[in-house]
Amino acid sequence: MNPLISSLMLSNLALGVIITATSFHWFLAWIGLELNTLAIIPILAKQHHPRATEAATKYFIIQATASTIILFSSTFNAWHTGIWDITQLSTFPTTVMLTIALTMKLGLAPMHFWLPEVMQGVTLSSALIITTWQKLPPMTLLYLTTPNLPTPVLLMLAMTSTVVGGWSGLNQTQMRKIMAYSSIAHLGWMVAVLSLSQNLLLFTLLIYILMTSSMFLILITSSSKTSKDLGQLWSTSPTITSISLITLISLGGLPPLIGFLPKWLILTELTTNHLTPLAVLLALSSLLSLMFYMRLTYTTTLTISPNTTNSMMKWRFKLAKPLNKIPMITTLLIITPILPLISP
Repeated sequence: MNPLISSLMLSNLALGVIITATSFHWFLAWIGLELNTLAIIPILAKQHHPRATEAATKYFIIQATASTIILFSSTFNAWHTGIWDITQLSTFPTTVMLTIALTMKLGLAPMHFWLPEVMQGVTLSSALIITTWQKLPPMTLLYLTTPNLPTPVLLMLAMTSTVVGGWSGLNQTQMRKIMAYSSIAHLGWMVAVLSLSQNLLLFTLLIYILMTSSMFLILITSSSKTSKDLGQLWSTSPTITSISLITLISLGGLPPLIGFLPKWLILTELTTNHLTPLAVLLALSSLLSLMFYMRLTYTTTLTISPNTTNSMMKWRFKLAKPLNKIPMITTLLIITPILPLISP
């Protein structure tokens, strides 16, 4: 893609998120969502490959449908109340339709089927944008409309997403699909605490973006697309191998690393609000996610040289991308000693 066109698309992508995040009028928020969607479609389809075109088409259909439902729900609310303010939702059909639309945009279960397929058909860089930056506009609308959304529906979506994200990721070998189901599971944790603590939601979203970006940068730098590629990561760079160990364990939520903190705080918040069964279910479902994270960790770091392998070795080509970004991001994962200063 031409650098000028690429920079224009990325600028519009950022502008759409900013418009949605800073608007209190439903029509402006819808314009931001549409601008964001139209800007990312050429980025997803830039490979000129049938799989990429299919992924871009699926993404466009889902996002356009969700935006249409948002526009219809906001119009329905304005028809009944005469108010276009995002925070003024008063009718039950409006809140239900808005919840369904934002669920589709985020990829929460049971409307998650498009996310793994779209991520598998695009490049690693595009998958990084889908799992991090593209989550911001729907999360912003959820944050603004939380007091009016039906809490039982949100808790049910959270339970379904964590179970589906952990269970479906067990049978995957493609890294993009594994990261997609990881995203679904993490979003389930965020939605679980959405109606209880908005500050904790923002903190969990920040940690999720940090960990996911770190893992995708490792995959992009090492050109790893499958778990077998991670098994040969040591032949490319021992440094990246060590960093991937830290990142995968942090994604799994083991205590020494920062990925454990949001889950711990969410479980504490749920038990404080007498939602102990939900907290138990989320903790058990996180074990499913931890299972495939630990499997990747074993493949990456515990099967290295001088152990023999049946797969072909990757040659020690010079890395095309610099390594300075990865240590810079992953060092932020090991900040457990200062947890009291950053916890909300």
